[in-house]
Amino acid sequence: MESAGGDLQRLRQLNSLASLHALRGSPPLTLAELARRTGLSRASINEVIADLMGRGWVTEVPPAPGVMGRPARRYRFRSDAGYVLGLDIGVHKVLAAITDLNGEVIASGRTAVGAETPRQERLAAVDRAIAACLAMSNVPVADIWAVAAGTVGVVDRQGRVTTVYSIPDWAGVDLAGHLRKTFGQLVLVANDSKLAALAEQRRGEARDVRDLVYLHAGRRPGAALIVDGKLHLGFSGASGEVGLLEAVRWLHMAEHLERCPGFTGHPPDQIAGLVFEAARAGDPAALDAVGRYVADLAVGAAALILSLDPELVVLGGGFSRSGDVLLQPLRQALEPLCLRMPEIRLSTLGEDSVVLGAACLAIDHVNRLLLSADDPLLALSSPEGVR
Repeated sequence: MESAGGDLQRLRQLNSLASLHALRGSPPLTLAELARRTGLSRASINEVIADLMGRGWVTEVPPAPGVMGRPARRYRFRSDAGYVLGLDIGVHKVLAAITDLNGEVIASGRTAVGAETPRQERLAAVDRAIAACLAMSNVPVADIWAVAAGTVGVVDRQGRVTTVYSIPDWAGVDLAGHLRKTFGQLVLVANDSKLAALAEQRRGEARDVRDLVYLHAGRRPGAALIVDGKLHLGFSGASGEVGLLEAVRWLHMAEHLERCPGFTGHPPDQIAGLVFEAARAGDPAALDAVGRYVADLAVGAAALILSLDPELVVLGGGFSRSGDVLLQPLRQALEPLCLRMPEIRLSTLGEDSVVLGAACLAIDHVNRLLLSADDPLLALSSPEGVR
């Protein structure tokens, strides 16, 4: 990198970026180790580290207790140099989480809502969850470098919800605009299933998988795609929305469970769990209801599998907690529909998948700023207030 063309200022920026990327996600490194990883000379590394420490991006790690002699100095990336905020805005709850730049959760907040909660009250619940997070973490708004929110419904690339069936007045809400009133321009909004898929690929069962189909199995189904290691949004943000096709039958497949004979007197949000439990015990009516649900799920899933030819399918959402009942019937339903049957795994992230995926998306945005700004290390605020 030292021999690359360009002016001296740009060369220094590239050297600094190379050093930051070597340090991020790595144990503390000595100058010699950092020089080997970046290909820079010892003199250049000395200069770069001094500059990054002055900006607040890097700090020296004290020697381990009991080390004899004069140990080599070690340095680490300051993951607490800034923070991101992730949001999961669902039908029944709003989750918020603040993470450092390595994605470690610093604080979280939750507020309850309902399907009939009016738009302004739901937005107020979002604000309360954010306020609880900020108060718990003692992180000022100025230190939140990016915000990402996942929400039910189809979301366009401007952060506006365009289509939604499970919340009566949520379509048309400018969620990005609402959040920018507090956080400025560094706000991203996406469909919740898409962010759950991103979380699986970064932190879950699909870690480092390049091509992935994510299925959200629940009363409100959904799907998302990871293509060549990246979250695929599509031209308008509506990729993966096969469930909107009536022929796929996803909009009504939960009714197979909710209308199962012997369970119709229970609250709708509890019936599925009871049916899965009965199916686990071998109840014929429950097994039939689960089979019908899975048959419909497989139609849309097969369409996505045939389109992408993924390495892996991850089954997430609320119903994935009963994966022991769903997984084998889903494999059996998919096999005659697919040219090649991919591996299917159950999500292990639970209800945190969307908020963790939102944090991952926000960190990606911070990374893009680091890589693309004219002076990338000044594009974001540092702990010393540099902008």
